[in-house]
Amino acid sequence: QAQLVESGGGLVQPGGSLRLPCAASGIRFSAARLGWFRQAPGKQREFVAGIDNTGNTYYANSVQGRFTISRDNAQNTVYLQMNSLKPEDTAVYYCNAALPSNDYWGQGTQVTVSS
Repeated sequence: QAQLVESGGGLVQPGGSLRLPCAASGIRFSAARLGWFRQAPGKQREFVAGIDNTGNTYYANSVQGRFTISRDNAQNTVYLQMNSLKPEDTAVYYCNAALPSNDYWGQGTQVTVSS
């Protein structure tokens, strides 16, 4: 049974940092294209960062230079390191694993940036 589980969310002050891990099970993790998305209240879910199975990374303009995505295939985990956080980064963050056969999502973790 495929499962993605995010953690690491919470309340952080502007300028602070958080690291979000997403642990996967039941999928061919090393073959998957992995990504992080977020959804703020009243807004559509948007792409944040992605990493393919060769390690190439991709970022939304709004997080370029502040966020870093990485993957550990031995641990079946994808990470999102978020630095210099802003109030507009407040959202529920979801990880995604894309394979030719299917598309998998986690349940999300809340990140709130506020003083």
